[in-house]
Amino acid sequence: MTEHAAGGARPAHEPPPITRENDLSSIQRKTVKKSVMGAMAGNAIEWFDYGIYGYLTVHLSNQIFGGSENSVLWALFGFAISFLIRPIGGAVLGPLGDRIGRQKVLVFTILLISVSTACIGILPTWDMVGWLSPALLFLLRIIQGFSAGGEYAGAAVYMAEHAPDDRRGFWGSFLEFGTLLGFSMAAILVTALEFIVGSDGMEAGWWRLPFLLTLPLGIVALLMRKNLHDSDTFKEAQETDTRTSAWQTLRDLVTQQPKQLLKIMGITVLINTGFYLVLTYMPTYLNTSLDMDATQAGMMLVAVQLIMMVVIIPLGALTDRIGRRPVLLTAAAGFTLFSIPAIMLLDTGVIALQILGLAIFGIFLVMLLCNISATLPALFPTTVRYAGFALGYNVATSLLGGPAGLINEALIDRTGSTLVPGFYMTVAGIIGLIAIWTFNETAGRSLRGDVVPGEDDLDRVAIGQDLIGKVHDPNNELEAVQARANGTGPNRTID
Repeated sequence: MTEHAAGGARPAHEPPPITRENDLSSIQRKTVKKSVMGAMAGNAIEWFDYGIYGYLTVHLSNQIFGGSENSVLWALFGFAISFLIRPIGGAVLGPLGDRIGRQKVLVFTILLISVSTACIGILPTWDMVGWLSPALLFLLRIIQGFSAGGEYAGAAVYMAEHAPDDRRGFWGSFLEFGTLLGFSMAAILVTALEFIVGSDGMEAGWWRLPFLLTLPLGIVALLMRKNLHDSDTFKEAQETDTRTSAWQTLRDLVTQQPKQLLKIMGITVLINTGFYLVLTYMPTYLNTSLDMDATQAGMMLVAVQLIMMVVIIPLGALTDRIGRRPVLLTAAAGFTLFSIPAIMLLDTGVIALQILGLAIFGIFLVMLLCNISATLPALFPTTVRYAGFALGYNVATSLLGGPAGLINEALIDRTGSTLVPGFYMTVAGIIGLIAIWTFNETAGRSLRGDVVPGEDDLDRVAIGQDLIGKVHDPNNELEAVQARANGTGPNRTID
């Protein structure tokens, strides 16, 4: 934040201007839409890949891991192993994206993800080659994890930097719409296959089809991304950035932004614990722990995801009007208070109550998802934004988010309690609530400049800007700054 004189004097220079959708030319609006669609398409493919693995866990446990007593745990470990490598991918691809551009890295990541996922569809089974089968699966999951370490962060940053500041919540929610679209496509495809060919048909080889379909889908996303360009926000920052290497970017991030890294890690624990428990582990939990028919479990989750897709974009637009923090705090409090009751509803065996339990998780999860692309990139200044998002997000995901299914399944086996996921989500809710409480409000703030968005709130108040939500005021200067601003003339906004 720029320096303030005593008594709330005007800043020495004006903060970066706020971009508004109404001020964009027709060409600029087309560029925004094109950028959003390109980022969303690749993101949908990534989460389609993760979704089909989650929905096919039981079949993979039989085909790749031999159907032994612990084969489901091994299959879940195969899901979790990619998350162990994601921080490495984030540490390499994030700083690289801050140096050479977001678009180049995003082309590379979607190519790598699509090819590695399609290769799972041609793996030899346990009966063919024994332990070589899971070894090859683990290798492909590691490649997926490395590329995913840069994919999601890059797509979110790319979209956030292209969106106008006053509509970043609306446009950013399309990325998570793509996430839900990918998972819904996975759920619909696998559930339909289960219904058409049955469990025996899936075991006979139909489990391969969803993985193979990622190759043509990935080619479509790749073609879309090849024609995209980096944002003016990034280009402006690159012109003034004196760093000469990706390593220097990573070093400066860790030494200069440690608090922001802890903040993004805290909220990521909540987001991805909820995300992976509800959207990937839940089919396995309902099937193996609660003895629910796999098709029924799939259909219930598809219904919840489709409803989430309907409401996510309006919710994103709502955060542009009321701010990100109120919605995020409500979601974190909801997971903290209602996760255990929701799991108890799932354990009743009554379909209506089970749907209600899933709906509770879905409501609070979509309140988190609609905020991600607008909120998390705004935790860092432009020159380290990709690196900060990628590193912090992926470290937290690898620790508690991605392995959530494996951890919960192991704890259920050890304790015999089907309430384990509820307790796990409650802890994640508390961690997320603490992190979110420390956030600046960034709705309507500019992502340009060399400061963390929101840190220059008092500078904006001093020049008469009206801000959405809580004003960042660490030294209780707000009243003095407002008085000075009101005494110098009517409020005005930078256009």
